[in-house]
Amino acid sequence: MAKNTTKRIKQLRGEKPEKINNEQLNKLQSTINTLNRTQMQIGTLQTNIHQLSHNVLDLNEQLSLMQIEFEKEYGTNDISIVDGTINYQEENVKTN
Repeated sequence: MAKNTTKRIKQLRGEKPEKINNEQLNKLQSTINTLNRTQMQIGTLQTNIHQLSHNVLDLNEQLSLMQIEFEKEYGTNDISIVDGTINYQEENVKTN
């Protein structure tokens, strides 16, 4: 009870607390630490996304080069990725 009385006397005198209590400090520190870790993880994910995007561009370029090679060698780049069957375009020119 004396603690509350002392607190009330300080309030009446206009004295302000100098520090937050230990429980509040621990909660504040924990929240800030969790926030910092989360932001670090977001940065790591963004870096990974950036690298993967570059990988996708490189793979698309490789695919385009392969399609050009197939077009030159087989006359088409329409190839089944399941079994490698070349799908030639059929000439639908019929004379009646």
